[in-house]
Amino acid sequence: MENKIKIVFATGNSHKLQEVNEIAYGSGIEFILPPAGFNPAEIGVTFEENSLIKAKEASKISNMMSLADDSGLCVEALNGAPGIHSARYEQTPQKRIDKLLYNLSHIDNRKAKFVCAMTLVDKDGNVLNTEIGECHGEISKSQSGTNGFGYDPIFIVDNYGITMAQMSEELKNKISHRGIALSKMIKFIQKSLL
Repeated sequence: MENKIKIVFATGNSHKLQEVNEIAYGSGIEFILPPAGFNPAEIGVTFEENSLIKAKEASKISNMMSLADDSGLCVEALNGAPGIHSARYEQTPQKRIDKLLYNLSHIDNRKAKFVCAMTLVDKDGNVLNTEIGECHGEISKSQSGTNGFGYDPIFIVDNYGITMAQMSEELKNKISHRGIALSKMIKFIQKSLL
């Protein structure tokens, strides 16, 4: 068996780490969590800026190549909100869903998209590659499904007619914003670094 390339995935979220390793399965790449003390200040005003901040911080504390993603839900009728504030829209995942459904309760346009920006840096924090993934859909009127996390139970994916939380992990990993961005990133890593 060939040696795997190990890359720090700049997150404290074990769900995300598991998801990216499932997507990367068989690619020759293994993602690992950053060392203790990883706590970047996400002060960027775009997904790309926050992704870069996280990647640089992870490479600094690990002295390893690092990949970061910053992602969120952008709702058309709310001028792109919650956007980069998706994880901080409310204190808990359920409260975030409740707030979003409440804010859309009198709005007919429920179009939305998940956006994921990924940045890969070398061990010195120099940018090697950036990728964007988007998944389009709309916000449901109520929650459905138990898979996934975050806003997945209220995001109906275009052309599928079900929420992201009703999808199998395999399907979600193929069509999600993170899956799309990561697939492009894996191709870059395999072509340029393996």
